[in-house]
Amino acid sequence: MNSPPSPRPRPMVTNPCVVLRWTSCTPNPTAQARAALRRILDQLGLSGEAIGDAVLAVSELVANATEHAPGPYELRLRLSAAEYVCEIEDRDPHVPGIPAFPSGAPFAPDPEGRGGGLDALLDLLAERGRGLSIVNELTRGAWGFRCTRTTKVAWALFPANVPPLLAETVARPGNGAPDEVSECVERSCDLDR
Repeated sequence: MNSPPSPRPRPMVTNPCVVLRWTSCTPNPTAQARAALRRILDQLGLSGEAIGDAVLAVSELVANATEHAPGPYELRLRLSAAEYVCEIEDRDPHVPGIPAFPSGAPFAPDPEGRGGGLDALLDLLAERGRGLSIVNELTRGAWGFRCTRTTKVAWALFPANVPPLLAETVARPGNGAPDEVSECVERSCDLDR
């Protein structure tokens, strides 16, 4: 019995879309990054929980970069039909210490109805130093860092149900076809320069 052919994988964008640029003097860059990313993901046709998870995870990575590494900073988006990657670049080439993550779901409700769920999430958010745990949970472990001699890029991968024609257009920049996502480079916020 022959199995159906697997779909052809879509390439990731080689030239990412710059969503936001900022420096250490930019007022509230985390909120600005959330708003810019939410707008672009909404334009791509993503909705609800998919946008919310990405925005929360990316805001944690933006906050970490801004608090712990020198700038300038850049938030970028890479897109294919199956997934998208958000990247946050800073000027510290060192990977931060990665905490041990719980093996179970940290936000699972208590079966006896005495906490867990939202209570556990709020307790976790009330403490400092838990941002990477939140990123790990929201990305299901699909995140990490890439370093060069002078920079570090934190990345987080998310599933996407982007229409194939839009993804192909974005994946092949310069083909002359207009699309809203490639225009985000021209509309990117270049703050404090």
